[in-house]
Formats: sequence, C-alpha cells, structure tokens
Amino acid sequence: MMSSSVRCSYFSLYEQNASIFLCIFALKLQNMTKAFTAPRFVSKSKAEFTKTLNKRVEKYFKENGISKKGNWKMIIKFILVFAAYFVPFGFMLTGNFQSAAGVLGLYFLMGIGQSLIGLSIMHDANHGSLSKNRKINDIVSYSLNLIGGNSINWKIQHNFLHHSFTNVHGMDEDISSIPILRFAPQTKRLAIHKFQFLYAWFFYGLMTFSWTVAKDMIQLVSFDKRGLLKMQRTTFAREMAIIVVSKIIFYAYTLVIPLMALETAWYWVFLGWVLMHIVSGVILAAIFQPAHVVKETEYPEMNEEGNVENQWTIHQLSTTMNFAPTSELFSYFVGGLNFQVEHHLFPHICHQHYKAIAPIVEETCKEFDVPYYSKKTFLGAVVDHTQLLYRFGRA
Repeated sequence: MMSSSVRCSYFSLYEQNASIFLCIFALKLQNMTKAFTAPRFVSKSKAEFTKTLNKRVEKYFKENGISKKGNWKMIIKFILVFAAYFVPFGFMLTGNFQSAAGVLGLYFLMGIGQSLIGLSIMHDANHGSLSKNRKINDIVSYSLNLIGGNSINWKIQHNFLHHSFTNVHGMDEDISSIPILRFAPQTKRLAIHKFQFLYAWFFYGLMTFSWTVAKDMIQLVSFDKRGLLKMQRTTFAREMAIIVVSKIIFYAYTLVIPLMALETAWYWVFLGWVLMHIVSGVILAAIFQPAHVVKETEYPEMNEEGNVENQWTIHQLSTTMNFAPTSELFSYFVGGLNFQVEHHLFPHICHQHYKAIAPIVEETCKEFDVPYYSKKTFLGAVVDHTQLLYRFGRA
C-alpha cells in the first residue's frame, strides 16, 4: 500500500493530455470553480457550406438505407475488445502465470485491451452513437467506469467542453495543463518546456492511472461548483456515489484479487497494474493528441465578449486533423478515431461510417475552400505532434 505522503506526490491528469501533481491540481482547482459561461460562435460565414455538407451526408445514409448508429458488426467488435481485456485477466487467475514476466505480460495485454474498450466501444456509447437504443448507450457508457474512469466526467469534459470548444484556451480542458506541459500558445512558456517533446510521453502514460487515483473525484467537484453537473441533469451526490463504488470494484478485480490469487511477489503484481495503465495511457494519447495538438491546427481565442469569431463547423475543421485514412485495420482497432474530422463534425454517427463519409466531407471542403487536414500515416501524425511540442517549448 502507498503511504499518504506518496499518494500526495502522484498525479492527476487532464484527459488525453498529461498528468499533474495532485497538490498542484488542488491549487489549480481554485481557478476551476467559477460558474460556467459558454461562449458563442458568432460568425455566419460559410453557412451554406454547413447546410450543403449536412445534406450530402444525410443523402448518403438515405440512399444506402442504413442507420447512422452501429450495426451487427459492432456486436462482434464488442466481444473482441472485451475479450482482449478480460481473457488475459482470466489467464492470470488460473495461476499458470506466476512468474514476474508472466504477470507483467498479462497486465501489458490488459493495457491494450483497456485502450481498445475506450476507443472502440466506450467512446461511441458516451456519444450516443453506438446503438439506436438510448438505454443501451447509457449502460455501455459505464464501460469507462469498468476500466477505471467515470462516464459523467467524460461526457462533460470530452463530449461537451472538448467537442464544443475544440482548442479554445480556457474552455477545452484537453489542452489545459500544468506548468510543466504546454499544449497551447496562450499558455505561459517556461524554460523546462524546451524538453517537453521528450518527457511528455511519460506523463501521457499516467493518464488512466490518474483517472483511477484522484482525477475523477477532484474534477467532479469542479464540475459541480461550475454548474456543469446541473446541466447534465444529475447531482453531485449521485455521481460521487457512482465514482466511489466504481473505484472500489475496479481496484478489487484488477489489483486486490490478483494479489490474493497469485503467489507472485506483491510488488510485481503492483508493477504489472501500473504497467497496464502506462500501456493504455500511451495508446490513448497517441490517438487523441495528434488529432488536435499538431502544427496544422489552430488555437482560436475568445474576443472581448467571450465569444469565438467563427462558424462552428469551420472551427472544427480548423482545429482537427485526420491520420492514416487508408489503413482499415488501424482504423478498426482505434474506433475510427483516425477520422477525427468526421467524428467532430458528426459525433452522433457511429465510427463504422466515418471512412464512407470522409470523401463526402473532403470533397465538400475543397468545393467551398475550407480546411481539411489529414496526414497519410499515423507515424507522420505522431511526429507532427512531437514537433509542435518542440515548437511550443521554444516559442
């Protein structure tokens, strides 16, 4: 067990981006409890583009007679990704992998499975795009709680704040960070940022670990004080109860049960548990960060009235980038999130359809002379993100 002094030195992470020390986070919380006021997108330019794009996408689904939600293939995917997480866990409990290497290896595989659940199933469910049945989406959205996170936090930070105000400093918490990491030009630059292109991935690896340790609880307090829980028609007491129960269950089956069932030294089990989080965190960051924190995308600022002088659709296109659009296998395992442009424009559509509607989006963008960013390869996108970290460390 970690002592309280050690726990106090660990991190809490803003999603997909970086981990932050809990003590520093507690100080930052003072600036995160102001009542929430949503900025508006005040420009009406390119309004015809939005109408045309929506019509063309609607036409695709009508002409092909298909639903915008997931089909039977998502059931197969559901089984596969959950098996990727729970089969290694099952093997661990058989007692046939008692060596340190065996335990570490199985936790490593669980880390991959954990990220696959998040990318391919949980993400769609929380957006309401997994199924036509709202109850199914609501139930499956709690798969995030099953792997250590919390559904309501995700819906507020990701669905609302990130998707509505992408790359807007002070609104999109995905680009907010502690002083040691700089993800936006509006953030104060420090001398240590010169090295962030090297050490950022270490913090990315602590993403899901921080969800589990403290981030969800601390963030929930902030959301409540800012009135964001009320906007979701829920209460602090209800959501905190869900978090507490979820964390107990998560700790019990991922750490306590293995510690009790295995004869392996406790520290190898604990290290394996941490390794699971590192693997998952790095994979999730590698998919989400290159979508927005890259050289091509913009970081719009709010005007004096606190509004964004752009049309929302154009804003999404100027702050989002695709990568590896021709790799079907890659796209399958990352839940279609290599098509981030299509996802941000149509988050209510299941990721199964992104590849099909991508040409429609790209052609319409070219026709109306609006940005459509895309990298040919995943590696190219990761390099692009790393180069931006390097640039933000120096200018």
